[in-house]
Amino acid sequence: MGQISGKIIIITGASSGLGAATARYLATLGATLVLAARRKEHLDILAKDCIAAGGKALVVQTDVTQHADVKNMVNQTLTQFGRIDVLINNAGLMAIAPMHKAKVDEWVRMIDINVKGLLYGIAEVLPVFEKQNEGHFINISSVAGVKVFSPGGTVYSGTKYAVRAISEGLRHEVGGKIRTTTICPGVVESELKFGSSDPESASFLQEFYKQAIPADSVARAIAYALEQPPNVDINEIVLRPTQQDF
Repeated sequence: MGQISGKIIIITGASSGLGAATARYLATLGATLVLAARRKEHLDILAKDCIAAGGKALVVQTDVTQHADVKNMVNQTLTQFGRIDVLINNAGLMAIAPMHKAKVDEWVRMIDINVKGLLYGIAEVLPVFEKQNEGHFINISSVAGVKVFSPGGTVYSGTKYAVRAISEGLRHEVGGKIRTTTICPGVVESELKFGSSDPESASFLQEFYKQAIPADSVARAIAYALEQPPNVDINEIVLRPTQQDF
């Protein structure tokens, strides 16, 4: 099995939920973490936790919807550590509402974060991986990217299907030395359940999320993919609560 200790790992959306749980877990395995998100005060606390757990941490305040921010994130990582081993494209938004409510602003925001933010990360990190002749993309999709979550989650599902399509195309184009893994979680404890402005949908999500499994469930799945030897590429992992019916 490969080693996580010493790997330089960027995590977007690291300030809470899956990103924070993954950072904490990988820190226990000795990873060097670049923690990227908008809420710097949350990242600063997380960085202290990661260092206390045995890892190293660099905080880079980043809005993934801004290409310049993503460039800065990558440049700061290279300046500090000289390389990048893993990019975990985790930042995401889930704004649930029926299509007829035409929450256009939320549709745009989901596309900006879930799709364009991921693409900005790939655009900046792929040349680094190609120069190194190695690297690993971990892209967070969803079970809603495997089966359409409707009514209400149609546009969200569209963005998460896009993540899977981009990941598979990326794997096909750059595979050989560069690995690509798509993680498709079901209901996992995170701030995603707070992303909907539609009152009925928000109420539904609070009930739906009562079956949520801990965020470190995803962290362990990510670690499993990272720990494989270089000639093994775990392309997709789907995980959900045992009781979740889709």
